[in-house]
Amino acid sequence: MRKLGFPEAETLPSERVCLHPRVHISPLPSGGTVIARPEGGPRVVVGVDDSAGARCALSWAIGEARLRRLPLLVAHSAPLPPHVSAAGQLGCGITDALRGSGAELVARLLDEVSGGPPDGVEMTALALVGEPGATLVRLAGEDDILVVGHGTRGPFSRLLRPSVRLHCARRARATLVCVRPPAIGPLPDCLTLRVEPEHVPDRSRFRWLGRALRLAR
Repeated sequence: MRKLGFPEAETLPSERVCLHPRVHISPLPSGGTVIARPEGGPRVVVGVDDSAGARCALSWAIGEARLRRLPLLVAHSAPLPPHVSAAGQLGCGITDALRGSGAELVARLLDEVSGGPPDGVEMTALALVGEPGATLVRLAGEDDILVVGHGTRGPFSRLLRPSVRLHCARRARATLVCVRPPAIGPLPDCLTLRVEPEHVPDRSRFRWLGRALRLAR
C-alpha cells in the first residue's frame, strides 16, 4: 500500500490557511495568504470530515476524477475553537494538534473508501485549520468541481456550526456537487458493523456504498 504523505502546514492568524505542494503561497499584509492557481486546468476538490456523507462524497470525487482524468484535491479543514482564535499565536500547539488529527482522518477515509490513495488519480491531500466552508470556497476555482457531502443535522448542530454545503452553494465559484448517502434501506447482514472479529470491517460498507453511487450516476 502506498504511503500517504502530508506536506507541512502553515497556520496564519486570519484563518486563511492553505497548503499545497504545487502552488505558490504569497503573504498578504493582513497575515493571510493567497493561492496562485497551479497550471494544468481544472481539478476535483472534495471536502471531507468524519461523516457518512463525506465518505460518499470522497468516493464520488475519486470516480469523477478518474473518469474525467482530472487531479483530485482532498481537503479537511478543522475550525479553531473560539478560545484559541482569541488567543492568537498562543494556540499554536492546538492548531498543530488539529492538523495532525486532520491528516490522520484523511488517511483513514482514503483507506476506508479506496484502500489507500486511489490508483490512476493524481491526488493531493490537505490537512488545514480554518472554517471548512470558507476554506473550500477559497480552494476551489471557477473551473473546478467542488464536492461536498449532504448529511442531516439537528437544529442545535446547525446553530453551533453553519452548514458547509449551504456556504459553498452561496459563495463557491466552482461547479458544486452535493452527494447524499444513497437511500438503500437496511444494509445486508454481511455489511452490517458487528463487534465480532469474523465479520467484515466497517470500511467495507463505504466501499460498497461508493460502488452504488457510481452505478447510480
